Amino acid sequence: MLSRVAASFYWLSRYIERSDGILRMLKINYASSQDTIQEFTWEPVVRLFAGLDDEEAQKLENDTRAVLKYMVTGKTNPNSIWNIITHARENARSVQEHITKDLWQCLNEYYHAVKDSRLERALQREDPIGILDVLIKQVMLYYGTVEITMERGEGRSFMNIGKYLERAIQSVDILDMKFVSINDNPDLLTDTSYWKHLLLSLGGYELYLKSYREGFEAENVLEQVVLNNDFPRSVIYSVNNIQRYFDRLKNDNNLENFREMSFQIGRLQSRIKYNSVRSIRQEGLHTFLTQIRSELYGIGNAMNEYYFANS
Repeated sequence: MLSRVAASFYWLSRYIERSDGILRMLKINYASSQDTIQEFTWEPVVRLFAGLDDEEAQKLENDTRAVLKYMVTGKTNPNSIWNIITHARENARSVQEHITKDLWQCLNEYYHAVKDSRLERALQREDPIGILDVLIKQVMLYYGTVEITMERGEGRSFMNIGKYLERAIQSVDILDMKFVSINDNPDLLTDTSYWKHLLLSLGGYELYLKSYREGFEAENVLEQVVLNNDFPRSVIYSVNNIQRYFDRLKNDNNLENFREMSFQIGRLQSRIKYNSVRSIRQEGLHTFLTQIRSELYGIGNAMNEYYFANS
């Protein structure tokens, strides 16, 4: 497979996964802003997902509608859904002959839903939950279409590596953001709604209720998001799948690069797998998550260098 084709598959999937994570976080944070009796701030969310500095984030922190506009339809925000889906469609267009007609049509529907001029007005005047749900369902439709129609070849392997790499980074970032907030406000440690909203933003609320009977505790949340092999948005589940789909790229033409990257992924996999909540706590959660994030970015950089010729 040509490196530009592989890169387009990989980035298409990363962009779609990123849009899904942002939309879910916006939905749950909007619900949280309506439920809380305390003053709600959007600052951590816009700082994390839009890359704004503290001063810029503070300008938006208390204006819910402005945040939704900036994060969903903001043309000046490079990480808005509007820009992300544009990049995703551009990557899909460049490999249109390699994807199914159903997938192209599905992606086009998502693109036009985001570009619809009525979307911005609806976000400002109507219930944002319903609007965000429509876009989230577009992502779910996209993934269902990929699963049903795409051939199980190299292209799909690159798509899945991109998807799970992006998902792992998001889970690490969200977990780090939430636990850092506790350092500033220790009362959140025993705030049931705080942990509930974190799990809802990652789609892990129902699994948590089935797995832990003693209520919401920080260590249980940490265990599920980092170490639970059955949770599809856990860090270890994502890294295991990166390894799974990367193994399918092995061939005689790239053995040296394959071994180098396989070592990187395996090292990260072992670092997470052979850890526990207790050992993570002893090391320091922020230190642990920072290292995991760095290694995930290292895998992404290696993909660019060895497989996409973008060293």
